[in-house]
Amino acid sequence: MNNTTDVNMCKSSGIKRLTQLSLLTSMALIIFIIELRLPNLLPIPGVKAGLANIITVFVVYRFRKSETAMIVIVRIFLGAVFSGNVSSLIYSAAGAFFCLCGMYVVSRIIPNKYLWLSSVVGGILHNTGQIIAAVIVMKTFSVFAYYPILIVTGSIAGLFTGTCAMLVLKRINLNPKSNSIQI
Repeated sequence: MNNTTDVNMCKSSGIKRLTQLSLLTSMALIIFIIELRLPNLLPIPGVKAGLANIITVFVVYRFRKSETAMIVIVRIFLGAVFSGNVSSLIYSAAGAFFCLCGMYVVSRIIPNKYLWLSSVVGGILHNTGQIIAAVIVMKTFSVFAYYPILIVTGSIAGLFTGTCAMLVLKRINLNPKSNSIQI
């Protein structure tokens, strides 16, 4: 009978975790779609605030790598489908891969109170991944002309999304027993 209780608690915990991941994915997707409707601040291709990355930065600091990758992959795929811009999938995927790798490394080195730094690194690496994808797709190095602008705007966007993620982390209390999010 004790084993049954343990199995039920494990199932309940797994369902709760899956529900949290689903909600975070939905939030990131909704933020992405809302941002699509906002006018671009700069008339430069590839420059946007990346507000959905607030969720990504939060998840990097609170969930496992595999769970974070799953959220980002689902958001990128569904975002491309919902926006009607499936061709952007390769750029988003390349940017996300570079961003996540960099943020994982930085998040292991610096504490939560400097999480904004991880987000800045993520923003820069996201743009680096997109430029590399553009070079491969377009078969020209001329896209590197955008790189300095993307580095600056990626740093600013990373600072903003990182600051927002820090505010979210300060607002949320984690229950140590269940690792559930309590608002």
